[in-house]
Amino acid sequence: MTGFWRRALRHRSFVLGAVLSLLVFGAALLSLVWTPWSAYDIDVASKLHPPSAAHWLGTDVLGRDIVSLLLVGARSTIMVGVIAVGIGLTFGVGLGLIAAARKGWTEELIMRMSDFTFAFPAVLSAIMLAAVAGPGMVTSITAIGIFQIPTFVRVTRGSANAIWAREFVLAARAAGKGSFRITIEHVLPNILSILIVQATIQFALAILAEAALSYLGLGTQPPQPSWGRMLNDAQTLLFQSPMLAVYPGVAIAIAVLGLNLLGDGLRDLLDPRLARER
Repeated sequence: MTGFWRRALRHRSFVLGAVLSLLVFGAALLSLVWTPWSAYDIDVASKLHPPSAAHWLGTDVLGRDIVSLLLVGARSTIMVGVIAVGIGLTFGVGLGLIAAARKGWTEELIMRMSDFTFAFPAVLSAIMLAAVAGPGMVTSITAIGIFQIPTFVRVTRGSANAIWAREFVLAARAAGKGSFRITIEHVLPNILSILIVQATIQFALAILAEAALSYLGLGTQPPQPSWGRMLNDAQTLLFQSPMLAVYPGVAIAIAVLGLNLLGDGLRDLLDPRLARER
């Protein structure tokens, strides 16, 4: 473990990605205990104030403090991403492991269902769900989570198939171990690093999807702050106060860039071939 962290601290992508990701997660955690102002109180008399000692980044069209909105918006974005990726991991990894362990019609059925799910991207799924249950955070979580499942199914099945062909798995079969025990004891531990890297990348995509859904009015609803909703509110004020769109846009870019760099770094650090080279 000491060797891993020594290599990690020398890996530029990992370090930069970790710093940016920790910055976003730290902002979300900070919003739980402190914000400069309430992110929900409206003060129209103070609308569109420029940056000042009282409001570090100014106020929006409703007089709400921008810093407070960004902090609370980070919490909403991360919560949606974590739950959505959790849904994808839980169902996608489970189905992928089953497909790899049980060949024939079981594998074919799971993969065809994954192909079918790919035909409904997160935005389209959110539109359909909003028509039935109405827009909201639950709608965006469900839509993004469903779209995550087939990605994890494919990654898990492909990685697990490579492990099933290894000699130690054949030896476990010869020793009388069943498919379930082999999957838990041998297959899953050997593909865990791949799943961690994939989850990091999918987390970044979930943040983008959440921002897009909130921007379209299908995700997080007022008065709950959201980076995508902040972009939506700022689009009519681009010439009057363009920085209202810059702040949430930069926040989204930092979160996505940080997670992508973190995923790239983890991919290199957890790859045993690259680890030996380093």
